[in-house]
Amino acid sequence: MLPGISYSEKSGCGHRPTRIAVVAISTNCNMGNKISFLNSFQGLPMKPRVPLPPCLMCFCDSIHFKYICNSFLNHQTIIVVAHNFNSGPSVLPKEVFEQASQAILNFNNTGLSILEIGHRTSWFQEVMDETVALAKELMQLDNEHEVLFLHGGASTQFFQVPMNLLDDKATAAYLDCGTWGTKAIKEAKLFGNVDMVASSKDRDYTYIPKGYSIPGNASYFHYTTNNTIEGTQMHEIPATAVPLIADMSSDILSRQLDYNRFALIYAGAQKNVGAAGVNMVIVKKDILGKTSRKLPSMMDYRSHIENGSMLNTPPVFAVYVCMLTLRWLKKQGGVPVIEKKNDAKTKLLYDTLDALPVFTPKVAREDRSLMNVVWIMKDAALEKEFLAACKEQEMVGIKGHRTVGGFRASLYNALTIDSVKALTDLMIDFAKRKG
Repeated sequence: MLPGISYSEKSGCGHRPTRIAVVAISTNCNMGNKISFLNSFQGLPMKPRVPLPPCLMCFCDSIHFKYICNSFLNHQTIIVVAHNFNSGPSVLPKEVFEQASQAILNFNNTGLSILEIGHRTSWFQEVMDETVALAKELMQLDNEHEVLFLHGGASTQFFQVPMNLLDDKATAAYLDCGTWGTKAIKEAKLFGNVDMVASSKDRDYTYIPKGYSIPGNASYFHYTTNNTIEGTQMHEIPATAVPLIADMSSDILSRQLDYNRFALIYAGAQKNVGAAGVNMVIVKKDILGKTSRKLPSMMDYRSHIENGSMLNTPPVFAVYVCMLTLRWLKKQGGVPVIEKKNDAKTKLLYDTLDALPVFTPKVAREDRSLMNVVWIMKDAALEKEFLAACKEQEMVGIKGHRTVGGFRASLYNALTIDSVKALTDLMIDFAKRKG
């Protein structure tokens, strides 16, 4: 082995490559040795994962292994990437990781990290402006809607929405379809009256209620578009004349919707929009300022609009990752294109589940989520064995939420169909052996 370089191999299994190269290159290794070593790998039967950095691509652009430079350590290492089915924080596009990691070291060639630039600088103002503009473009929002990036996550909106929109003696209508709707109802009751127009609790939230009526005098109607834990989704926008409020945390920008029909939308970023730490709020300006309640500045949407989401220090890095993710989505062709990709992933997984008796989907067919697929085993005794098989194949996030058990695969925008194919191949193989 050349000085400054260590190398080892391990065997893959199942659907993984048959050999995985693990390489460490010390920072004091000279370039000649690096190039000689890397060139020696050309033609080996290893699955390409991520291209080499540009500085090496010109010497060895056909190397078949993943190469990630970690400048915080004194070596460079190859990392095998798992299939990420986590429900949130969740999978993000590879190019977003690469761009964000570069910005941590040197943001736009400023000599500063994105983690240390001032939020009042023109540098970050450009980031915020582009992020807002991208969201408006991708959602096709009209001029009556404002886009905010706030602290607190979607759970903060459970109380910030009624605080701004529901007077003490007034009534808001809520739909109870799962864990997050239940939490939103609990917080809303602190500020006014709540009319729970329907609930699917009677069958453990495995369906979406139908045929309910929304009172015409309600201050607003609130619902969760996609239930991450239970695996249900509302596929139509409710028909009502009252202002619509939607928690879209787990399906925003995954499908085409008329977003202008909503008075307020909120979504934690950590599923389809970016990294954890920021909450995207889309609000129609004319619904604000109509309650008699005095509001703390930090809880008043109008204050955030007036200050361009910078009433206080915003989550700078999280907003930057949102910008990169929205850029990526636009580059893919926007929501219409990503919706087709999501439909293909979902169809593949549900068709596989329906075809294999060893697995049982939990949700009513017409209400199945396109983002979070949940199922159980016909024989519960096989659950640990199936989870172990997933772990062996480097699939993470398959275990169901602790409150419902079973299994869950989250198919957010950035998840590739290759990952879904790996999962369905594993299911078919498991069913053959155990079915």
